[in-house]
Amino acid sequence: MSKKKAFALRVNEDMLKAIEKWASDEFRSTNGQIEWMLMQYLKEHNRHPRKKDNLKDKK
Repeated sequence: MSKKKAFALRVNEDMLKAIEKWASDEFRSTNGQIEWMLMQYLKEHNRHPRKKDNLKDKK
């Protein structure tokens, strides 16, 4: 599993309430929901992180 790094995020209060509600509906923490949302967006735009094994030069 990759290392997690703390990051401060400021969001509009109404947006945070909507994310908290969605997270509750999906049985996730608010932080887990934000991570999931970001990963979905990255995947949709082909910008998701690549595994280190796939980046090694083939010899």
